[in-house]
Amino acid sequence: MNKTLALLAATGAALSLNAQAATKWDLPSAYPASNLHTQNLEQFVSDVDKLSEGDFKITLHSNASLYKAPEIKRAVQGNQAQAGEILLTNFANEDPIYALDGLPFLATGYDAAWKLYQAQKAVLEKKLASQGMTLLYTVAWPPQGIFANKDIQSVADLKGLKWRAYSPVTARIAELVGAQPVTIQQSELAQAMATGVVEAFMTSGSTGWDTKTYEYIKKFYDTQAWLPKNAVIVNKKAFDQLSDSNKKALLDAGAAAEKRGWELSREKTQWYLDNLAKNGMDIIKPSDALMQGMDKVGETMLSEWLERAGADGKQVIDAYRADK
Repeated sequence: MNKTLALLAATGAALSLNAQAATKWDLPSAYPASNLHTQNLEQFVSDVDKLSEGDFKITLHSNASLYKAPEIKRAVQGNQAQAGEILLTNFANEDPIYALDGLPFLATGYDAAWKLYQAQKAVLEKKLASQGMTLLYTVAWPPQGIFANKDIQSVADLKGLKWRAYSPVTARIAELVGAQPVTIQQSELAQAMATGVVEAFMTSGSTGWDTKTYEYIKKFYDTQAWLPKNAVIVNKKAFDQLSDSNKKALLDAGAAAEKRGWELSREKTQWYLDNLAKNGMDIIKPSDALMQGMDKVGETMLSEWLERAGADGKQVIDAYRADK
């Protein structure tokens, strides 16, 4: 073998070793490509690749293609996936801290939701750490309202409706208003509406748009009840095994994703409502009676939450309400 060929072979071997040495992670998510969270995640994984100079590559598996929404946290905990995006309220039965930002009318706008996040963050990080995970960032969903075909003037009008519950929190709301909770994740929602499995539910304009709810349901009551958060979590052992430069790439990309995601969610809120309206949906300001009834639901759920959450919960709520 001449020197040129030997040099080419050595270079090729070095490149091959470098390619093999690149760290590769999987990141499952439950939402489609059109969703604001998925769009944010796509930029996040691109940023990690760029900041690590190609040494750290994360593959995004959107639309529940790798794991369904309720399965993602366990997959990250067990390191089957090194990172994942979860809806915190999906895990309300595990610990009260996961339920907090799903409580109706506790935090109803973006500024309030951000303040609530800051108040709960230390407790949330502590809980995730006890389960072998690290919180990377969160992004709020747009405010939640009620989708229904029925004219709803008070909570009494919700009684008996087949109500989509995507978390323990939304199931509890159904119980308190006398609706019939049916567990349906977002990826299954369009079929559930088409077949009459669900008649009403509370979710964001974002989910209404992604699932083409306007094809089945014609009214959206803009209650702005709460802003649940998605969290991107990572397996702590997988994180600890990263090089210092890749840790920095991940953390810097996560910080940028959190800032960008909250801004994107806020910006797109009205866009979703406008486009639902363009597709034939009535965007309705809820009646005083409906809002008063939902406020009572929120008060009941906060009281129940504080009872479950104990001293940590009281500390979080006190911090949130300080200087309010």
